[in-house]
Amino acid sequence: MKKIILTGDRPTGKLHIGHYVGSLRERVKLQNSGEYDEIYIMIADAQALTDNAENPEKVRSNIIEVALDYLACGVDPEKAHIFIQSMVPELTELSFYYMNLVTLSRLERNPTVKSEIKMRNFENSIPVGFLTYPISQASDITAFMATTVPAGEDQAPMIEQCKEIVRKFNSVYGETLVEPEIVLPSNKNCFRLPGTDGKAKMSKSLGNCIYLSDDAATIKQKVMSMFTDPDHIRIEDPGKVEGNTVFTYLDAFATDEHFTKFLPDFKNLDELKAAYRKGGLGDVKIKKFLLNVLLDELKPIYDRRKIWEQKTDEVWAILKDGCAVAEKKAAQTLKAVKKAMRIDYFG
Repeated sequence: MKKIILTGDRPTGKLHIGHYVGSLRERVKLQNSGEYDEIYIMIADAQALTDNAENPEKVRSNIIEVALDYLACGVDPEKAHIFIQSMVPELTELSFYYMNLVTLSRLERNPTVKSEIKMRNFENSIPVGFLTYPISQASDITAFMATTVPAGEDQAPMIEQCKEIVRKFNSVYGETLVEPEIVLPSNKNCFRLPGTDGKAKMSKSLGNCIYLSDDAATIKQKVMSMFTDPDHIRIEDPGKVEGNTVFTYLDAFATDEHFTKFLPDFKNLDELKAAYRKGGLGDVKIKKFLLNVLLDELKPIYDRRKIWEQKTDEVWAILKDGCAVAEKKAAQTLKAVKKAMRIDYFG
């Protein structure tokens, strides 16, 4: 069996470092491993419209922003096909057939859907398209016969629901579809990065994101204003590491090499944490170290993005080529699905 990756993001804004450590960094690593036969990376515009139906320009304008972030992070169009969801109509037809295999109560029990509905204050005014997006996501994954889905921890219930749909389809119509496996970040501290204000989730509306497109001055301003331990008032006071956003970010980004390079007084993050807990380390010093760590990783991304920003015609050409490849692959799967369902009336 071929090893195939399908992953993607909603184009509702530029991507931030939560996206990067949660999935993007892992995608690039898998892409460069040489272990995968096919890689598809989807810009999920149709899914984004489920809660932005009245603001299509927001979705449209962010297609290029997400594509630029992908290329800046190291997604290689020679190895991976970047495509736009709505340009592959087969995905919609697959969703239509899968809807018959899922109950309403099962959709309502999906933990990710429940939390997203609460976050958006939908309550009883849930757009049908939003409620059914686990089915749409199953369509996206199975259309490419994906075996692997690099994603954040919050997507685990979605992948599980996709597996249920695959099992149900195969049991009713015969072995046709492939069950995917989720690939989470290798560093557990990257599962969900909080906002710079310590809130559980990065959100553009809350203004608590560090974007991949931010320059060094902007990153510095955001890091120096980050939430730390509110009880750590004087340098000599013992500090709390748990729930301290600066240390959460260091858990996700800092390596021993960073200490050698930027903070040689300490060998590693464990030593730094012990010293902070004991007292005698100021928050400014910790923040300056975090800033150096982030710039070390993010500046090359920023520089590559600036280069690609001068070549947007080429970026759109990459997307167009990716859409053509993706549509061809999805058409093959749809043909197999309709044959299994005995609705291929004319061959």
